[in-house]
Amino acid sequence: MAHIAIIGVGAIGGVTAALLVKTGRHRITLCTRRPLEQLTVTTLEGETVLRLENITDPAMASAADWVLVATKVYDSKGAAVWLRQLLGKDTPVATLQNGVEQRETFSAYVNPGLIVPVIVDVPAERRDHGVIFQRGAMLMQVDNTAMGGEFAQLFQGSGAEVRLMDDWLTAAWRKLCLNAAGAVCALVMKPAGVLQDEALGKVVLDIVAECVAVGKAEGARLEAGMGQEILNRFRAQPPDSINSILADRLAGRPIEYDARNGVIVRKGLKHGIPTPVNQMVVALLGAI
Repeated sequence: MAHIAIIGVGAIGGVTAALLVKTGRHRITLCTRRPLEQLTVTTLEGETVLRLENITDPAMASAADWVLVATKVYDSKGAAVWLRQLLGKDTPVATLQNGVEQRETFSAYVNPGLIVPVIVDVPAERRDHGVIFQRGAMLMQVDNTAMGGEFAQLFQGSGAEVRLMDDWLTAAWRKLCLNAAGAVCALVMKPAGVLQDEALGKVVLDIVAECVAVGKAEGARLEAGMGQEILNRFRAQPPDSINSILADRLAGRPIEYDARNGVIVRKGLKHGIPTPVNQMVVALLGAI
């Protein structure tokens, strides 16, 4: 049995907790700002109500075997406050966050050799504090290393798929292309069905084209046709599907645009690659 602390219990953290409980092998501690009497997660198998150990004061935390950070990227500094108490000498920290800068973000707080960046792909929505709705299966991708293998073992029997990747960088940039395109829904404040519109579809293609160009300069192996692939994926979703950045805007929460689109602009500047469409997206969402 492993003691697993989860920092941040939004859509990703909530689904992760429910899946880990399903294994029947772990002690789960939820680290949240607000008290969480129960966690209600509607999974593919139905509604599950969980009452797990919940702490709201980092000073009350104790060392865990694994720490899973599932906050938004802009909350990383707040998540780091918990690490002081949760980390033992060799406690790995898995970062279940968007973007391609997970190691850079947490290397200031954690021994870089203990950081396990995780690419998460799961259609899930937080509908209220402690209320999560999962629309589809959960896929996680981690480096094909010893610690990546240990992370995968945590989820055996959970129903989640954890893939060990020999080329994590490419997988991360592929996911970034998808996340960056999702900003269009946040801008127009409409779910995935709005991307059936041809003009908005062209914006998605332009966002992804810039992401592909920058990702390739960073060493990722990306295909020129990814934009159409991603647009097709959005158009195949139920029309009422809401991605996380749109959900945050609708709820009046901060918007995670820098880790999705801002990083494309910043790394584009580094490589001398123009990114005018993503630059505009960043300016508009930043103003919002």
